[in-house]
Amino acid sequence: MAKQYYPNGHDLRALNSAEAITKTKKLLLLDEVVIFEVAIQHNNLLIRVDILTKNNNHLQLIEVKAKSIDYDTEYPFLIQKGFIQSEWFPYLNDVAFQKHVLISAFPKSSITSYLMLINKNVLSPTNGLNQKFKVIKDHNNHKSIEVSSTLDKDDLSVQLLKKINVDFFCDLIFSGNDSSNLQGLSFSDRIRLYADHYERDIKIITPISSSCAKCPFITNKQDPMPNIISGFHECWKNELGWSDSDFDEPTVLNLWNFRKKDLFIQDRKIKFSQIIEEDINPTSTDYGLSTTERQWLQIEKFQQNDKTPWLDKKALSQEFNSWEYPLHFIDFETTMTALPFNKGRHPYEGIAFQFSHHTVLENGQVIHQGEYLNSKAGIFPNYEFVRALKQELDKDNGTIFRYAAHENTFLNIIYWQLKTDTSEINDSDELCSFIRSITVSTGDSVEKWEGKRNMVDMLDLVKHYYYNPLTNGSNSIKYVLPATLESSAFLKSKYCKPIYGTKKGIPSCNFKNWKWIHFDSGKMIDPYKLLPNIDLTNDHPSTSPCNTVILQDGGAAMTAYARLQFEDLSETNRQRISQGLLRYCELDTLAMVMLYEAWRDWLI
Repeated sequence: MAKQYYPNGHDLRALNSAEAITKTKKLLLLDEVVIFEVAIQHNNLLIRVDILTKNNNHLQLIEVKAKSIDYDTEYPFLIQKGFIQSEWFPYLNDVAFQKHVLISAFPKSSITSYLMLINKNVLSPTNGLNQKFKVIKDHNNHKSIEVSSTLDKDDLSVQLLKKINVDFFCDLIFSGNDSSNLQGLSFSDRIRLYADHYERDIKIITPISSSCAKCPFITNKQDPMPNIISGFHECWKNELGWSDSDFDEPTVLNLWNFRKKDLFIQDRKIKFSQIIEEDINPTSTDYGLSTTERQWLQIEKFQQNDKTPWLDKKALSQEFNSWEYPLHFIDFETTMTALPFNKGRHPYEGIAFQFSHHTVLENGQVIHQGEYLNSKAGIFPNYEFVRALKQELDKDNGTIFRYAAHENTFLNIIYWQLKTDTSEINDSDELCSFIRSITVSTGDSVEKWEGKRNMVDMLDLVKHYYYNPLTNGSNSIKYVLPATLESSAFLKSKYCKPIYGTKKGIPSCNFKNWKWIHFDSGKMIDPYKLLPNIDLTNDHPSTSPCNTVILQDGGAAMTAYARLQFEDLSETNRQRISQGLLRYCELDTLAMVMLYEAWRDWLI
């Protein structure tokens, strides 16, 4: 999209670095020029600039990012004067490095630097804008974007991307006054340090900390390529003198919602076996487990080698007694795209494209009751989504369950979309009333409400009434489900049989005679890994993207939906992706049902 704002630009994207450097030098001999994916080398530093404009002796460096910003903000990127917001560090440091190289390579030129970002305050001027940019692959399997020949001046009449001058922030970074000055070195000294180590392939030793939990260079024994070196393990071995066996024990990195990880690492209270109760100081609350009680329970269970689940039976029984049958379990799949699907929509406006719905009757009967999926490209599905959801849930007053705040948040988003939509929506009031009846208003909402059928958050129940050591401290349903299946004799006995997707067993919209309990070498297989991979027919070898789709998490679901929206797919492949999405979302609500069933069995 950004390139469309510079129709006379020269695109070097397809060239390798050496070719791009040569081509860049030649183009920069011109007095005026616009170049995309510029390659500039100075000594041992190399940059690829998204957009570089030259007007005689003046250069404009433009770094394009898909991140959005409120352009009405008086001081973007700053917490207070001189302190850059942490979320903007990677973007501004990126520009600062590029500007540093440009200054070094062109000392006689004046240089201004910009971030070009999504302006979340503007509205799309046309319908189907996202369909004008198709994901394709060439004969070498390289992915690229094909811009439609139908992209016209109306599509570009409102600039969804706008540039912000960031010279001030580059100067902050250059001066070392941006609050991120590491190692006590100036910016230029840090660049030389990093370049030297990179060139000589020498590792920079950094202290271990809580940030190691997000290390991208970590492998484990279950990885399919065990010979790849794990940078995480290297760092911890070097600093702590650990051997491989030391990593068999959980550490403070695994401790749920613990805010003192860095202090414990500094004090070398790292392994669970090294932590005593006084270190955590668990304190009780009136509502189930407190955070500190749950943290200590996690440590204590490990220290006692106790892998049995903990359940607050009394409190959970009271919750059960407050619920009205039939019970409804719902899960949404949603996305926020940079390029809006429809005219009058904001960039990154919330889109709810799918839900699944299971019910449980008072006699224990489980039914996959219904579902919704928008698979058509360019359609704004939210209002139809709510209509379908209302039809599913309006038949009775049964208690509704969600897992985490996501469903509540998105229904609030759709509520305000309905409230502010200037087009005529005949059932807007009816849909808004329904949304209010099953949700609670979010904290930033102008209106405040809590519906009579406000959804019960099962994640909240897990946090306060249930802990399973097999989750390793995670409360994600993706960890809670396999842990609960492993611990529940009732679930094992029920779901080891091919009863799912049968009229006499559990009716399903997408499965037939399905077993959810399988073992590999004596270990239970995660149900999400049982979902079939989607093999796509390779109708157009030169343009067809990856021919296998693996749907096992929400991120993969968003990617699959994006393929339905952004790619030219055959009807067969479109149906296959849709079927995969339906199966995945159905398992999400079934996971909630299984958790409920395990609890009910343990409470008897």
